[in-house]
Amino acid sequence: MKVLKLMFVFAVAVAFVSCGPGKSKKEVEQKSTDAEVWTFLFDGTTTQGWRNYNRETFPEQGWEIVDGTLHCIGSGKGEAGGGGDIIYDRKFSNFHLKLEWKISEGGNSGIFYLGQENPELDAIWKTALEMQVLDNERHPDAEAGKDGNRQAGSLYDLIPAVPQNAKPAGEWNTAEIKVYKGSVWHIQNGETVLEYHLWTPEWKEMVAGSKFPALNPDFADVATEGYIGLQDHGDDVWFRNIQIREL
Repeated sequence: MKVLKLMFVFAVAVAFVSCGPGKSKKEVEQKSTDAEVWTFLFDGTTTQGWRNYNRETFPEQGWEIVDGTLHCIGSGKGEAGGGGDIIYDRKFSNFHLKLEWKISEGGNSGIFYLGQENPELDAIWKTALEMQVLDNERHPDAEAGKDGNRQAGSLYDLIPAVPQNAKPAGEWNTAEIKVYKGSVWHIQNGETVLEYHLWTPEWKEMVAGSKFPALNPDFADVATEGYIGLQDHGDDVWFRNIQIREL
């Protein structure tokens, strides 16, 4: 009888510890069930899943893998040189994207999302939304546009990142993009720097006042799903820890 009592006490103690103070077994199981599932789009060692925009293969030059990063090698010729923009070979609709980026001095690049391939358009930025990657201190684009809407973290040429909290060239920044049923958030270095809503009258009016309609008359009609891409703007830029969670 004493042995049975001891076993009962031990079983109760184990159940209490495993669930934690104030948590039922059901609550612990629910937390496990609802755990966020993240998928890495870049494994740090291969280019698996990535290819050139409008092409079927990864560029033979202009990009390399070094120290666990995807490195766009500066060409010194701007967008005219290098390997071209790359995309991940799968479309996403509602998602939370996270990655880190580091830009060279005077560098310019971007993170594209909801992009479309179009053989009649030579660059993904003519169809995609772009979270700007920039050396704000040196690149002239930081002073162009309107109200800082070409600085790091901004929705390029449309909405400025506020607060502007990008780190200097040579330092790692974190970037997050959330897209859910037309609502979009940019998060830079842990702070939400902008929020907007696609397909609304306000969105269409904003795009109409930008440079995009002259390049693509259908730019405002953003697709409900599209490609994620990284820009080759001719400058050295590094990306790592690229991961996504579908919403």
